[in-house]
Amino acid sequence: MSVTMLPEVKKFLSNQPLKFFAGGKHVAAAAGGTFETRDPGTGEVLAQVSAADAQDVDAAIGAAAHAFAHSPWATMPANDRAVILHRLADLIDKHTPTLAQLESLDVGKPLAQAAGFDIPFAAKAFRYFADLSVHARRREPLALQGIEAHTLRKPYGVCGFVLPWNFPFLLLGWNLAPALAAGNAVVLKPAEDTPLTSLYFGELCQQVGIPAGIVNIITGLGHTTGAALSKHPGLARIAFTGSPEVGRLVAEAAGRNLIPCKLELGGKGAAVIFDDVDVAATAKQLAAAVTLNSGQVCCTATRWLVHEKIFDQFAAQAKTEMQSLKLGHALDTHTQMGPVVSAKQKQRVLGYLDKGRSQGATAVLEGGPDPSLPGFFVKPALLQGPPENICAKEEIFGPVAYLMRFKDEAQALQLVNASRYGLANSVWSADLARAQRVAESLVAGNSWINAHNVFAYGLPYGGVNLSGMGGGVNSPETFYDYLRPQTIARPLG
Repeated sequence: MSVTMLPEVKKFLSNQPLKFFAGGKHVAAAAGGTFETRDPGTGEVLAQVSAADAQDVDAAIGAAAHAFAHSPWATMPANDRAVILHRLADLIDKHTPTLAQLESLDVGKPLAQAAGFDIPFAAKAFRYFADLSVHARRREPLALQGIEAHTLRKPYGVCGFVLPWNFPFLLLGWNLAPALAAGNAVVLKPAEDTPLTSLYFGELCQQVGIPAGIVNIITGLGHTTGAALSKHPGLARIAFTGSPEVGRLVAEAAGRNLIPCKLELGGKGAAVIFDDVDVAATAKQLAAAVTLNSGQVCCTATRWLVHEKIFDQFAAQAKTEMQSLKLGHALDTHTQMGPVVSAKQKQRVLGYLDKGRSQGATAVLEGGPDPSLPGFFVKPALLQGPPENICAKEEIFGPVAYLMRFKDEAQALQLVNASRYGLANSVWSADLARAQRVAESLVAGNSWINAHNVFAYGLPYGGVNLSGMGGGVNSPETFYDYLRPQTIARPLG
């Protein structure tokens, strides 16, 4: 299909290479480097983008430190800061059509998903944390014998963020909103595959009156720009969302600088499906979950543990649901599932399918490339086999589910908890007492009952083991993560 861009999108993409945003200005890379971002639905280049190096990162962190120290952002009343963040959320809502189309073109996700969830839910993050900040207690008196004392909570300073390509704008909201609401300055490095909405966000921050240097967005490659940011001694804390492998490198760098580090990492989510479920309805929900964003969702259910009494019926129903999805370009209104984000990601998913079959998995639904479409498309796949298979153990990050049988509750728990990941699982049963019991026994940051991918502001979300450390997102605890504690004490005579 021919891609029809909104006039605002065309205008934004017209001034190439796109510059990053630092110190309140649009800045080209000092060394003149650039990289390409592509439309995953066609494989064609969307834009040339400035590639920051260590010198550019240093300048952005310097601008953030100056703004934190000299602008009113950190010291203004919480109400005043909240008003600005509410205006920012309003501006995001106003620009939803532009942001949604940029996100769809850059990531490959259907436009309806970006416009219906990603962008508006990110706007809600700024409202939630703005309101939370107004009511937060930053000063607490301490009742101590012979000492007059209280504790304070104050913003850290310059906070760094390295974020992934699967939900660029949504995760920008989840991460930057609490840091900004707490009064910090931020330096964001978006994924090189999907930098567009982050750069557009910089323009909105400028329009809404956030002081220059408080929000900085630097673009570039992970091994250069991302590494320079994570190692920089000018950061007061850092947050990373991505793979455990890169997360270890970020945590190591944070450890060397002795700063707090928040990691939101990968997952190998399980769905435990008991024999009392509505098979058709459950298969429909889980097929939708594993194909959402073409399976590029860290918390999605990719291991489907099905009670042996309904295994064959469930597998057949899930196959019907998955093979009925219409694949297509993100801007095609009939598209239900788009491509994966890049040629590299396409080869990764196809490689796992080959490895899984070579290790004894059988295909209920074959999956694989779709030669009828340009770009980076992978058809949904449904495998079954033993729990030792690589596709049952490692994160694939594509539209692939793996079926396993279980006979009783104890076996289901053993299979789920054998994973080294611990992000999110779900339990499906009409017996709510059993569902609650099993959900509480699963080793993960999140256990959902008769649903998968459940998000709300005020509902904590985070991982354990290979899936993360350092605190989660979307809750009051997230806000307080961005305030450092300080004790003030005076001995009484």
